Amino acid sequence: MANRRDFIKKTALGTLGISTTIGCKDLAKGEQKAPVLPADYATVKPIIISTWKHGFSANESAWNVLTNGGSVIDAVEAGVMVSEGDPNERSVGLGGLPDREGKVTLDACIMDHNSNCGAVSFLQGIKHPISVARKVMEDTPHVMLTGAGALKFALSKGFKEENLLTPESERDWKKWLEKSNYKPIINIENHDTISMLALDENNNLSGGCTTSGAAWKMHGRVGDSPIIGAGLFLDNTVGAAAATGLGEAVIRTAGSAMVVEQMRMGKSPAEACKTIVERIYTIHKNHKDMDYLQVGFIALNKQGEYGGYSLRSGFDYAVCDGKQGNRMEDASFKMEWNEN
Repeated sequence: MANRRDFIKKTALGTLGISTTIGCKDLAKGEQKAPVLPADYATVKPIIISTWKHGFSANESAWNVLTNGGSVIDAVEAGVMVSEGDPNERSVGLGGLPDREGKVTLDACIMDHNSNCGAVSFLQGIKHPISVARKVMEDTPHVMLTGAGALKFALSKGFKEENLLTPESERDWKKWLEKSNYKPIINIENHDTISMLALDENNNLSGGCTTSGAAWKMHGRVGDSPIIGAGLFLDNTVGAAAATGLGEAVIRTAGSAMVVEQMRMGKSPAEACKTIVERIYTIHKNHKDMDYLQVGFIALNKQGEYGGYSLRSGFDYAVCDGKQGNRMEDASFKMEWNEN
């Protein structure tokens, strides 16, 4: 276990020194490219898909693990750790925007191809909640630990408690306090959860999701990200799905589980994501959250097909495979960001 953890940590920090000129560094970081699927698209494995632009760097780390002897669950953990540890990613881990009390609280979950899963919610003071979630999965009879109990467990496993509120996030919190107006800004501060799905050469899936949650939330609020079936779900006989956006809307619809069920019924990943986004729109079109509501899904099936769809424009995701490398793709969407 120690060797595996060291391997993941080194990979997540980019210190392995392994060349990736073939595979996931073929395209310049942040380059936008529309999906161009190869003729043998269904055979492209391994493949990794993750949400938002910070998924690009996360994919690089995950790819290093997946193509250099690590397992698919190792790859997912290593990948999202990159975003968790980056103070410039203001909605994940270190430097995440805090709640109304100025506290950074974290949610995460992880799930493997055998449907083993672990999660933490309302965790404070631990930079890598995804790794604590994995420990919950591997070392306890439970699926989720929360709050003080999750912290106590993390410390018992050797995790280091530290202050995650950076000066930049503290400054923004104090500025917010001047008006204390809670209204999420679409595609910016409240919607940058990193979710990652991966399929290895043995046709096994794993997924992870980690976030600091909605900025300026009430102390104690938990979103969809640590909830298996909402923020993340997979069935190794069918496929995997993960969510980003306003967690309350995803929870109300068991969003990721429903995307997987749509794939089970024969829909492509993109079609499955669209179906559930349409369902969310129908439920919320007259809801108080609608004027700032954004929800997006990514999905990956057992054939290596992938897709994404969002309620409003602006959602993009990173995809990495051995044929087209690592690239950003824009999700299709139902409505422009300024539509009601």
